[in-house]
Amino acid sequence: MPSRMFIFAITSIATLAALPSDAFAMSVKFSWKGYEPCSTSSPAFIVSEVPTGTVRLAFKMVDKVVPTYPHGGGIIAYTGKSEIPAGAFSYKGPCPPKGQQHTYEWTVHALDKNGKVVASTTEVAKFPPQ
Repeated sequence: MPSRMFIFAITSIATLAALPSDAFAMSVKFSWKGYEPCSTSSPAFIVSEVPTGTVRLAFKMVDKVVPTYPHGGGIIAYTGKSEIPAGAFSYKGPCPPKGQQHTYEWTVHALDKNGKVVASTTEVAKFPPQ
């Protein structure tokens, strides 16, 4: 009789195999270099391996030091280009107290025409950058 752990592993592998091949590949990159504290204009992003059928990208930023602070994010139309220009949406930018450095996490969700999340990715960076 197989152990429960073995059955769980087989079930998990089957679940992973059922996901689209690009569900794990999407990535996002950004930089705080040259970014002013407390700006309300989003930084530039580079997205890659965005799944076919994506029509919008939803961005959300969280301060890992103060996760309850409502930085927000934005939703933009995805046109197939990997470069998302600075200022593509407005939000509450990083604004740690003077002399402090906080860690910020961007989460990006790829949304299909029905608003279903088809892929997600995150990127973390400290602000201000060193």
